[in-house]
Formats: sequence, C-alpha cells, structure tokens
Amino acid sequence: MYKRADVKVWFACNNLCDFCVQGDKRFRYKQRTLPEITQILDEEYKNGCLWVVFTGWEPTVHPNLIEAVRYAKNLGYLQIQIQSNGRNFAKEVYVDALIEAGVTEFGPSIHGFHPSTHDSQVHADGAWEEVIRGIVHLKKRWQMIVINSVITQSNYQEIPELAALLIRLWVQQFQFAFVHILWSAEVNKETVVPRKTDIMPYVYKALDLAKKHWVLVFTEAIPYCFMQWYEWAIAENMMPETTVVDAEYRTENYEDYRWSEGKAKHEKCITCLKNSVCEGPWKEYPELYSWDEFHPITEET
Repeated sequence: MYKRADVKVWFACNNLCDFCVQGDKRFRYKQRTLPEITQILDEEYKNGCLWVVFTGWEPTVHPNLIEAVRYAKNLGYLQIQIQSNGRNFAKEVYVDALIEAGVTEFGPSIHGFHPSTHDSQVHADGAWEEVIRGIVHLKKRWQMIVINSVITQSNYQEIPELAALLIRLWVQQFQFAFVHILWSAEVNKETVVPRKTDIMPYVYKALDLAKKHWVLVFTEAIPYCFMQWYEWAIAENMMPETTVVDAEYRTENYEDYRWSEGKAKHEKCITCLKNSVCEGPWKEYPELYSWDEFHPITEET
C-alpha cells in the first residue's frame, strides 16, 4: 500500500454540513493557489508519497483542481483520489475531465438513505440526487468509487438501507465513520452525536449485508469493544501511512496523531485483550457521554 498525502486544497464548499470538522475555516483561510498546491505535491512526493487525496472542504469547487490532478499524475503519483461531497460528479463533462487528468479513485459522500435525511444535514436542497447521479455517471465509466458516510443522530437508523442502496449501485467500497465531535459537530453535538450503543444494531446489519454481497465495507472510530465478531471491518487496521497538509499545519503521520492526541483510552482499557491494537474513541466522545458504554474484552471470541 502506498504512502498517502492528504492535501487540503482550500476550504470553500457548496454544502454547510452540521457535522463538518473544518468548522469556520472557509472564513479564515483563502484558497491555495495552483503553485502552492504543486509545491506541496512536490514536497510530499519527495517524502515518499505515491498516493494523493485531494480534499479540504470541497475540492471540486477549486478552479484549478483539474490542473492539480494532471500535475500530480505527471509528477509520478500512482493513485489519485478526489474526496468530495459528490455533488459536482453529477456533471458528466467535469467527471470526464477529472478522469482524463488522472484521477484513479472517486470518494463521494452520502449521509442518508432518504434524500431529505441527507439534504437536511448538508443544508443543500437536491444534494442527495446529485450525489446519486454522480455515482451513476462514475459507474458508467468503470471508475473506482469509495463512499464515506458519517454516522449521525439523524441517519443511523437508515444505515442498513443505505448499505443496500450502495450495493445496488455497484459501489466497490463504502465506510461508515462515527462523527468526530469537532467544530460544527461540536457546536451541534446535542442533535448530531448519537450514542454508540444505539447505532450498533444498525451498523451490524449493514456490515452483514455488505459481506453477504462481497462488497468491501469498513467502520471508522468505533472501538473493538463494539466490534466483536466484526473486527475485519475496522478501517484503522488498514489505513495507509498518511501525511495531512492542512491550512495551518502539517501532520507527518496521521496514525501517530490518532494514538497520541486524537483518541482516548480509559484506565479500564488496560484490561482489554485488544488494548494494544485499539485506538479507542475520538477523545471528545467520552467527554460528552462518559465511559459507561465501553466494556473491556476479556475473552477471545
């Protein structure tokens, strides 16, 4: 697996998601220029990255994204992903231009089975329809599609239905990521953040369905004590070494950040058989709901 660079190209967006971890950066930082982006690509390539993910708030609204993709391809990056809210993939001409420039993987996001569930969380009417139309366009062109869905209070009961929809659309891989309680999600935490014990029956159904149909499926930010018999779906076990180039900082190794700063452990985790491999939840979660839901694994399953 290639070393990966996560490059935030800017912070403008055509959505305004209740759970966005970028918060108010759209108001505090200007877009990166093409020369700034190419300089980052040069530096990360020299640092050994052969996989680049263009992200930010919404990279597809950056006027120079196609040129940046083409530069990355010519530089030698072997895997180029666009991590997006997926709305602009509904434009076939734009999709064709991204493919021609060198994109090898598309990562749209969808946050509900029902259009109203998705649109109400991203505050953009018709967004769900655009994402679905974009997925259809990409499948017609035999593109690799990796879906990310954030688990929230509004959508967790729809997770099995959403999984079934993605399977019908022939998506190759999808992931359910528990909401990270930062920035917008922190502001809206009372209405956005569900309890992990509430979501798990629905997550299990979705995982079972994907496994039955031989579709790759993962979860993110759900610790081992909630994932017994489903350890094969824990995304953190398979994440590549990643550097993150954000607006004001560069994280050399995102896994190190998760272990040292981003996630948390309780003293009772020491007794868990999975303590050495489990990262724990995002540290903000037990600050909101306490550690009562977390129970150490003391016997192998």
